[in-house]
Amino acid sequence: MSWKESLGRRTFLKGIGAAGLGARVGLPAFDALFNSHGTAYAAAGKVAERAPESRFVLWFNGNGVPERYWIPANTGREYTLTPCLRPLAPFRDDIHIITGLDNPAARMPGPGNDHHRSMSGLMTGTSFTGRGAGGPSFDQVVAGRIGGASRFRSLQIGVCQESHGESIQRNMSWAGYDRALPPELIPQNLFDRLFGAKDLGWVNRKKSILDAVREEAAELESALGAADKARLDEHLSSIRDLERAIASLPPEYKEASEPDAGGDLRDYPRIAKIQSDLLVQALATGQTRVASYMLTKCQSLVRMPWLGYTALRHHDYTHTNSYSPEAQRIMRDICRWHVEEFAYFLAKLRSVREGDRTLLDSTLVLFVHEHAEANIHKNNGLPAIIAGHTGGHVATGLHTKTTGTMAELYLSIANDIFDLDLESVPTAAKKLPGIIV
Repeated sequence: MSWKESLGRRTFLKGIGAAGLGARVGLPAFDALFNSHGTAYAAAGKVAERAPESRFVLWFNGNGVPERYWIPANTGREYTLTPCLRPLAPFRDDIHIITGLDNPAARMPGPGNDHHRSMSGLMTGTSFTGRGAGGPSFDQVVAGRIGGASRFRSLQIGVCQESHGESIQRNMSWAGYDRALPPELIPQNLFDRLFGAKDLGWVNRKKSILDAVREEAAELESALGAADKARLDEHLSSIRDLERAIASLPPEYKEASEPDAGGDLRDYPRIAKIQSDLLVQALATGQTRVASYMLTKCQSLVRMPWLGYTALRHHDYTHTNSYSPEAQRIMRDICRWHVEEFAYFLAKLRSVREGDRTLLDSTLVLFVHEHAEANIHKNNGLPAIIAGHTGGHVATGLHTKTTGTMAELYLSIANDIFDLDLESVPTAAKKLPGIIV
């Protein structure tokens, strides 16, 4: 067996670690693993060359959007980025803005309020049961087809804790009927899940996880070329930076707790960036191919001191004089923050090289809301954003206004991009055209 073949196996299946301590550090896709063109993993023995694995992330924000500040007035390639979407200017060629989507399952008769019904319909295409969603969420449909060979079949990640409401408001991922998959809200816990948690020294952030893998990292480095040595050093340094960022969080950030009467005033942009960095680590090192990311909850109640908005909670702003110019500007600023965090995640994906491409080229990220205009709980005319280039034939650089359903968008993504060959998705009569070129 050549050193390249050995390196290839350990990179995505094993990583480096100290088994007795439970430590595990996944490794990036080194240049040595790719063919001479950087287009596919090099053949080893009887194994044929293969392209980097495709990944899928479903990203969610609650409480809809101010349509006048979110939805572009014009369509096609010459559309103008609206105030809410301007943070995505560096990614114009990497995204597809889709508006006009319908969520018919939200209007089916049944229990719950408009948020309950819209959230269940959005994620699963099924009606709210009175306790949860009526079927599996789309991320779990994808995970069931492509996630089985990864260390984690899927990851569920959250940011704003907002410990309130019912299961359908707190969760976006569902394994099946009433079977919620709660998001991990605590960066310390997500780090320990990805890297191991048996040594109290690193659990308490008093020493580095890298101490446990130092010898194996040095052995690996000796087998690498100059460019990959630099890549390994950069990778390990980024892990150390994450440890420091987590260690700097206030002690109360180590647990989820229900906000007091003054509201939840935690620094969620700080947490969001750590959670995004951790997710990029997991995707880049092959630990998972599928994830959901819940930045804010359905019917979000978070207060936003980093924007200067603490008088009311997010949901209150959507209903209090919601069509006044001032209220619309507040919603504009809130939704622009959501998009800023989305853009940060895309930038991190684009910063990770895989051969001659980037992690963003191998990932599809889908950004959705449970409503369009939130004040009226509007569940048609919904916006969505596709980002990334999985498979190399995703249509990007566009704004498309459609009359299809959210489920038809899911069916197109599943079959036209991930080749899952799904027969149907609830509330999808057909595939949505224009998703691939």
